[in-house]
Amino acid sequence: MSQTRDRMPPIPDDRMTDAQRAAAAEVVAGRRGALVGPFVPALRSPEFMRRLQRLGEYLRYEPALPPRLREMVILLTARRWTQQFEWHTHAGKALAEGLPTRIVDAIARGTRPEGMDGDEALVFDFCQELVQTGGVGDELYGRAVARLGEQGVIDLVGTIGYYSTLAMIMNVAQTPLPEGVEPPLGSLSLRP
Repeated sequence: MSQTRDRMPPIPDDRMTDAQRAAAAEVVAGRRGALVGPFVPALRSPEFMRRLQRLGEYLRYEPALPPRLREMVILLTARRWTQQFEWHTHAGKALAEGLPTRIVDAIARGTRPEGMDGDEALVFDFCQELVQTGGVGDELYGRAVARLGEQGVIDLVGTIGYYSTLAMIMNVAQTPLPEGVEPPLGSLSLRP
């Protein structure tokens, strides 16, 4: 995806509406501490952004999914959408949470990682089947509930949906990477 220009750059403070100013202040005062990435373009709809970021706070900081698996889901979603900012933001976090480098690298290439443990393979298969078919078969669903519980399955689906929403926002807005950062993902001829 060509990132020729930022279609929805930061709104200068003196051009924000009261609702935008309040929504921006809420994000800055929260765990994120800054208005960056998808929240810059999302600020065009302040109430949408407020609700979106509240969902994101739960999914990022308090989900039923273990952090390593949550970050894997985020990387699979970023790769699915070739979302450079999302990948740049989360690849290091995935490694810090214990996701092996070989898995991160395989996801970046759009290939099935070799040597995944049972939980990683389950998450990979669940994400792939849901994205490719729009649903999940009984056998895979049963394994997911047995391993993650019903709350974990819902949080897994919610994480895919939430980060897909962020990816779509940033792809449409052409949200740039931080200054000096090269795009980490190449294009894919086939989706993972």
